[in-house]
Amino acid sequence: MKLYYAPGTCSLAPHISLIEAGKSFHIEKVDIKTKKFSDGGDYLQVNPKGSVPALVMENGEVLTEGVAILQYIADLAPEKHLAPPAGTLERYRLQEWLNFITTEIHKNFSVLFNADRYVAQPEGNEQLKNAIKQNLKARFALVARHMKEPFLMGDHFTVADAYLFTVLRWTKPFTLDLNEWPALAAHFARVRDRASVKAALQAESPRP
Repeated sequence: MKLYYAPGTCSLAPHISLIEAGKSFHIEKVDIKTKKFSDGGDYLQVNPKGSVPALVMENGEVLTEGVAILQYIADLAPEKHLAPPAGTLERYRLQEWLNFITTEIHKNFSVLFNADRYVAQPEGNEQLKNAIKQNLKARFALVARHMKEPFLMGDHFTVADAYLFTVLRWTKPFTLDLNEWPALAAHFARVRDRASVKAALQAESPRP
């Protein structure tokens, strides 16, 4: 398998999950602005959407969209309990969390990262950012209230934990302090210390 990724993006979540699943795979870096590989190749030939992640599956087909990729990875290694079995209520609870993370947290961060695309004037830009931060704080509070321990859904680390950790990393550049929500801060630290997370971050770190 091959995972197409860009450092600092949501592609970190499937990278972590592939390591957790114990599967053999390669990674290829994408310049998300130019849609090019380091050798000049065109990423749009792989994924016409131009976004990461994209995963070349074991059968050679390309799967896109992070939430779909995460569940595919989990189902490759059911013994790792990265997702509850398909068809169970707990699986739908996982999908509930994945959809909340992608629509209510990830997408709000997307606006923060691209605020100048939405508002031309500096004053409006700051107003937009402040409004989005308030939206995020409300979402963080909800996750903190409903989070189980030690992980989002209870005893087992799941792909939802990998995704939540990935988007929570984006709080730092926007001075959102996770300590305001102790449950979130504890979850972030717990996931950060996993061997899979350290390995994925190391693999994606800039090389001289």
